[in-house]
Amino acid sequence: MRGLITTVAVILVIGGLFSLSQSLFTVDETEQAIILQFGDPIATIQEPGLAFKIPFIQNVITFDKRVLSSDAPPQEYLTSDKKRLVVDHVTRWRISDPLAFFKAVRTEAGARARLDDIIFSELRRELATVEFLDVISTQREAIEERVAASALDKAAEFGITVLDVRTKRADLPQEVEQSVFDRMRAERQRESSLLRAEGEELGNIIRAQADRSSAVIVAEGEQQAQRLRGEGEAEAIGIYAEALSQDLEFYAFTRRLQAYDTILKNGDRLIVPADADFFRYLLNGSGASDEASPLPEASGQ
Repeated sequence: MRGLITTVAVILVIGGLFSLSQSLFTVDETEQAIILQFGDPIATIQEPGLAFKIPFIQNVITFDKRVLSSDAPPQEYLTSDKKRLVVDHVTRWRISDPLAFFKAVRTEAGARARLDDIIFSELRRELATVEFLDVISTQREAIEERVAASALDKAAEFGITVLDVRTKRADLPQEVEQSVFDRMRAERQRESSLLRAEGEELGNIIRAQADRSSAVIVAEGEQQAQRLRGEGEAEAIGIYAEALSQDLEFYAFTRRLQAYDTILKNGDRLIVPADADFFRYLLNGSGASDEASPLPEASGQ
């Protein structure tokens, strides 16, 4: 009898421990949980810690509490100027209401499918109001902000908070990309040719102006030089005239010496008449000899 009681007690203890283990569960700080009873949600747990459920009757499902992302496949859109545009976007979102999330989409895969539909619709609506060049240049961030704001309102009913929408790529479809690039290249070449022609024309004008200024400066310089030379020559003639009027013999003597220095070289011998007036300063004092007198070597002075 005692052995039976012991066995029953052990069974009860084991059963109690098993039931306790099935009743307690832990919610991680990165998770949030919903308690289901026969498939219907009855409680939501969003704080981390230890929680309790009725074993075998209730079960727990958890959802990620962190920021999630949805990387949708690229889609083609039309801009307001009827240009085709391929946009590849990514959405960052969070499960803010696990109960509404569970009732509306059940799983993260279902949430991503619904979010992608919303973002595709909002992008199509926004891009249809903006021209192609604005999308790829100045309006991209504004479009992303408007799409995120619209998606935030529409995703709230699914228990989802949309944090932001970003476009990773916004390009032309591949089949028309090359033709557009060729047209853009031709346009840039036309602009560069026009700029080069304008630059060459401006360069010719500048060079012509520089040549004209140079010619004017040279002519003015030549004119001033000739004037200065004329004034110098006139002043020199005046000095010569003044010197000549003061001592004619001395002036004749210095001029004759300059002539000797110019025409006579070292070692030259000349035979000249004794009464030759040109060499009278080189002859002896009598100046009457018939023989040729050797000239002294010219000193260059």
